[in-house]
Amino acid sequence: MSNTQNSGRVAVITGASSGIGAATARALHADGYKVALLARRVDRIESLADELGDGALAVAADVTDREQIIAASIRVQEELGGADVLVNNAGIMLLGPFLSEQHADYRAMIEANLLGAITATEVFLDQLKDGGGDIVNISSVAGRVARAGNGVYAATKWGMNGWSESLRQELRPDVRVTIIEPGVVDTELPSHITHEETRRAVQQGYDQATVKPEEIAEVIAFALSRPRHLALNEIMLRPADQAL
Repeated sequence: MSNTQNSGRVAVITGASSGIGAATARALHADGYKVALLARRVDRIESLADELGDGALAVAADVTDREQIIAASIRVQEELGGADVLVNNAGIMLLGPFLSEQHADYRAMIEANLLGAITATEVFLDQLKDGGGDIVNISSVAGRVARAGNGVYAATKWGMNGWSESLRQELRPDVRVTIIEPGVVDTELPSHITHEETRRAVQQGYDQATVKPEEIAEVIAFALSRPRHLALNEIMLRPADQAL
């Protein structure tokens, strides 16, 4: 049953085609939000919008393309009334050894994980400021713990954390900023890894993941539900048996 308190509030979710993004869209829609589903895979977000029904808008948008994000922001303003919440979820995890052969992966992660979130926030910020809003940045335990084989991915997440803290100080109290730092979650992230040996090793761990995207989405919904005078700025969550 929808929460009438959130009736009319609008949440924009990047990377909404799968995993934490799709689960967050479902959770917030159930809480009474209108949701704008942004992703590159149009068939998936259109299917999710059909599933959710009224108040769900699918918008084809790549966070690495500023013009597409601007076009998405215009649609959100015109069709839903503007964004109250931005969930910067879009990202890729292309782990592997630090080699010249992986240079395209490094650039792709920086552009999607870090610059994509910065661009989406910059474009939607005026809407978020109009009446008080929330920014939820999906970081990672890798934003706190770097290890061999995840250097550039960790760099994007450490960057996300540092930028988010600066943003929190700059925008308070009008816009709350929350960083979510999950450990291993049962998502498709490892399937995109191009370094085959790394992909096999990482996939094995993810195949045993006990934390589901829906559980992360519940935490995001909880953080957003707090009264405006209270901000949950940083939330790290791991499987109980995860070492790092």
